[in-house]
Amino acid sequence: MAARVAVVIPAGGVGARFGARIPKQFVTIQRVPILTMTVSHFARHPAVAAIVVAAPESHVGRTRRALSVMARRSPLSVVPGGRTRQDSVWLAMQGVPDGAEIIVVHDAVRPLITRRLIDAVVQAAAESGAAICALPIAETVKRVRDDVVQETLDRSELWAVQTPQAFRADLLREAHEKARRDGVVGTDDAMLVERLGHPVRVVRGLAENVKITTPEDLRRARGARAR
Repeated sequence: MAARVAVVIPAGGVGARFGARIPKQFVTIQRVPILTMTVSHFARHPAVAAIVVAAPESHVGRTRRALSVMARRSPLSVVPGGRTRQDSVWLAMQGVPDGAEIIVVHDAVRPLITRRLIDAVVQAAAESGAAICALPIAETVKRVRDDVVQETLDRSELWAVQTPQAFRADLLREAHEKARRDGVVGTDDAMLVERLGHPVRVVRGLAENVKITTPEDLRRARGARAR
């Protein structure tokens, strides 16, 4: 993997849905904070030239402490995040070195990624400019309005999107700048790139690559980690 890679990790949320007393990224799995576990995958990756974590403004110090060991041996910085995930990605991108060719965006609370998945997504982005990982949806999906089914969707074309997502650096910056001008808030960074008309490649994701947003997600992640 020859491209110089920078990693942006939006960790600006406070985890209101999770119900814990602390932001969910500081909850532990096997005594390790979720955020620390997530960042470690990138800190030990030889192609990663910089990592920027966007933390809740009130928890910047705590975030730096959670990452202090890795920060001593990796090019890692922590910046205050924004009001939305998109704002946090934008703010973190301001700390990405100019020489970065590929920017990877990864959720702070997806700690069960693998080196192979990171490599596959980055390679696809290096080839095509933009790439995500996702899994085909297995369940039947229905469009519902006011508690009444409107239609059953064709699930053969529906995929559940994960992170990491990777983009050519100039393309991601352009996508965010346009979204800010247009007042658009996307559900992920790929959506902003799609608005430019640029194709986004899909790499098959991992079933265990769960985003920890509820206590049940945490139980699943702890179970997967213990196996």
